[in-house]
Amino acid sequence: MKVKQIFRVVALVILSASAVMAVPLFVALFCGENVLPLMLSLLVGVTFSVLTLFFCRSHSSISLTVPEGCASTVLSWLAVTLIGSLPFYLSGSVPSFTDAFFETMSGFTTTGATILTDIESLPKSLLLWRSLTHLLGGMGIIVLSLAIMPFLGAKSLAMYKAEVPGVTAGKVAPRLHSTALLLWLVYVGLALAETVLLMFGGMTLFDAFCHSCSTVATGGFSTKNASVAHFNSSYIQAVITVFMFLSGVNFSLFFLLPSGKFREFLADEEFRTYAGIIAASFVMIWLFTGRNAIFSIVSVITTTGFITDDFDTWPDFCRFILLMLMFVGACGGSTGGGFKVSRFVILFRQMKCELLRLLHPRAVICPRMDGQVIRGVTLGNVSAFLVLYMLLTFLAVMISTACGVDLVSSITGVITCISNVGPGLGNLGPVRNFAWLPDTVKWTLSLCMLCGRLELCAVFMIILPEKFLWR
Repeated sequence: MKVKQIFRVVALVILSASAVMAVPLFVALFCGENVLPLMLSLLVGVTFSVLTLFFCRSHSSISLTVPEGCASTVLSWLAVTLIGSLPFYLSGSVPSFTDAFFETMSGFTTTGATILTDIESLPKSLLLWRSLTHLLGGMGIIVLSLAIMPFLGAKSLAMYKAEVPGVTAGKVAPRLHSTALLLWLVYVGLALAETVLLMFGGMTLFDAFCHSCSTVATGGFSTKNASVAHFNSSYIQAVITVFMFLSGVNFSLFFLLPSGKFREFLADEEFRTYAGIIAASFVMIWLFTGRNAIFSIVSVITTTGFITDDFDTWPDFCRFILLMLMFVGACGGSTGGGFKVSRFVILFRQMKCELLRLLHPRAVICPRMDGQVIRGVTLGNVSAFLVLYMLLTFLAVMISTACGVDLVSSITGVITCISNVGPGLGNLGPVRNFAWLPDTVKWTLSLCMLCGRLELCAVFMIILPEKFLWR
């Protein structure tokens, strides 16, 4: 394994994230806040990157295999989370490094689960850094590095595939660097557009930008203790609902709009299924309770996790629907988490084909999606993802319950972390937080967040020994 090249990648990714940390540092200087935590964290990140690049220097370009790409991606995310957690820990805003790591991992993986009990007491600089972890993690730290460092992406498709969520990690431009740049342009464009619209609704520039970062990243961190409910504005809820919905759509579809291909956009099967699930969930909850739950439904299925209502007090039928939406998640290629709508469509098509084969044993029947035959490799990937998802859920729930956490909180806490949703049910409901959990459970859930954000396979590939995989 090319150890030096892997560490070069990790160093470059940390350098990219450290550069972004300079933004909240300037905010701290401007607002007269304590700059020491952010300054020390920035120095640690830059120093580590420079020293690593010096000792791992090489004249050859970075070229990684799939296992090496997965290792680079996982190590980069762990290293960035470690560096990113230093401002919270050094400032004393959290009681322990475990809490700082959990909060930062939740930020970068766009989970939105928090251990903070008084969010509004944090300095603005730390609140901004908290939101920027969402912005960095939503589209991906690796994708950002590929966008600003073309030489890194020359032969690094393995890292891109390991980080971009969905069944396939397709390119929207011939070159990987161009693809990463275009994706980030759309991503930042959505964030800026939402920021302007939220300011029209009465939000300050700071609150509008922080909530926009959380929305387009489908993260859910808010600058207020009561989340979006704090603003008590139908306009703000409507704007955030629209942008949550858009952020749950496959970003590659947005490139159809400039050329006027609206029909192709609307004809995409995953998009139609995604919109249909939201509509069906809205109708069922409305018929059952008479409640307009569109904000909560979109917030949960896109795995954003913003809160305007305590849905843990809703009837069990409605809570079950929300639990299923946590598992389903958004579209592949979006910033949302979960199992992904495309995988459900593929599994449904495969099930339909198997039933037809029982009726017509000699018929040649192939599952299709968007008019294209679903290849056997894709079917295998979806099946493997489902097995890994269930395996990780089983192991994490077992650890959580063994540590004394009740069953409802354990199950929903694990699902919400793997799916990167944020709030769960029970003692981890929308008006509660994760601060009371034992440290062992926090570390377990942190791993669940990472596995869910990196689509499980990348993490399991480096955890499981090769001999086990060959058996």
